[in-house]
Amino acid sequence: MKNIDMKALFSMTYGMYIVSTGFDGKLNGQTANAVMQITADPISITTCLNKANLTTEMIQKSKIFSVSILEFDVPMTFIGRFGFKSGRDIDKFEETKYILGDTGAPMVTDWSIASFEANVTNTVDLSTHILFVGEVVSAKFIKEALPLTYADYHRVKKGKSPETAPTAGFNSLK
Repeated sequence: MKNIDMKALFSMTYGMYIVSTGFDGKLNGQTANAVMQITADPISITTCLNKANLTTEMIQKSKIFSVSILEFDVPMTFIGRFGFKSGRDIDKFEETKYILGDTGAPMVTDWSIASFEANVTNTVDLSTHILFVGEVVSAKFIKEALPLTYADYHRVKKGKSPETAPTAGFNSLK
């Protein structure tokens, strides 16, 4: 990786999201920045999550996921609950407002601008991560607010990336 300048990668734009799912009566979610819309007809989105994460395991079983777009004013404690704590140890939705979508995936309404839910149509194994492609089955606009970008998360909020995040290498830039 000697020819890879992390500042070049850090220049790419990302949002900050909560990716969630439900399976067998349990809800779980995590913060993520690797989310994007990839097609318009049908409307499809994708997310890329570490194989070690409970959310990944549950999406593989449930074949559904939701994506909630975080607003700029979201407190770090909220990001931390979904980004630095495991659903194996705590119920992340215990103190979180959400609605269950048509698929049964929880769509986070706390600190969110909008939320989407999707049925998984394809997965790609990427060594340490799984890329999930999903067809959107519903979308909900929640409120008018500025979205939190990944750059704002690092520069303004001074946030770090968990070691399982695709962008954990950015921690070395601080």
